[in-house]
Amino acid sequence: MRYVSVFLIIFLLASCVSGKERVFTASTPANPVVKTFLGIPLADSVDFIRWKIVLQDKHYSLQCNYGIGKPNTNGFINGGMKIELSGGLEKVKDHYVLHNGSKTLTIAELNTDLLHLLDENKKLLVGNGGWSYTINSIMPSGTGQINMMPPATVLKDSMAFEGRTPCEVPGIISPGTECYKIKWYIILYGNAVMNEPTTYKVYGTNWRKQGNLTGNWKVITGGDGHIMYQLNDDAGKPFITLLKTDDNILVFTGEHGKLLVGDEDFSYTLNRRW
Repeated sequence: MRYVSVFLIIFLLASCVSGKERVFTASTPANPVVKTFLGIPLADSVDFIRWKIVLQDKHYSLQCNYGIGKPNTNGFINGGMKIELSGGLEKVKDHYVLHNGSKTLTIAELNTDLLHLLDENKKLLVGNGGWSYTINSIMPSGTGQINMMPPATVLKDSMAFEGRTPCEVPGIISPGTECYKIKWYIILYGNAVMNEPTTYKVYGTNWRKQGNLTGNWKVITGGDGHIMYQLNDDAGKPFITLLKTDDNILVFTGEHGKLLVGDEDFSYTLNRRW
């Protein structure tokens, strides 16, 4: 009888762990792939979509608020429109597939704290200067895990990335400074013939008065093979470090190269402009 009781306890504990909810949030643009899955008419004008996604075993549920942004707020004109969906969930390697009737939406798991919406070709969706398609855990574990393994960097004469992030990028905002978001526009220059990085220019919230910040950058490869772009200051010390997930998406990293996790308004993701 004692052995049966022990078995039941182990079984119940395992069930609780496997059934644990994982909750994610974000604000994203409204790509046609996303609109189609959610049932938003393609002709509707939508500035952004705010998400709450709950994943549990083979089931998901989500709530979305979408519409035209209300100026000088993080909300929508007239409160926007609301959607609630739930359905079956599949896990295929590092991808989740959400089902809504005959429609599906595929999401890449960058790690247990970060998800990213994919297009119809299973490529990471590219956002804009306002929002990205990265979805953030509301209770991040601070994991150092990274699932994406991009191809080696092939440099062009210049590459531009843009986005808006929360304020907790290490070393950017002085403690005690009031801050809601940081706007970024980064141009990375390189020698395309030698495939070598050269200089960078950073435009955005912190550099409006001086115009921009300039310096040198380099490509570094972690012990696990992941590729990061390290921008150095005038003294040659790392200024910011960005993980390359593919040719179009960069994610800010923090201590020990861990990916930074955003909130319901902004992610720590930069999107390729050109």
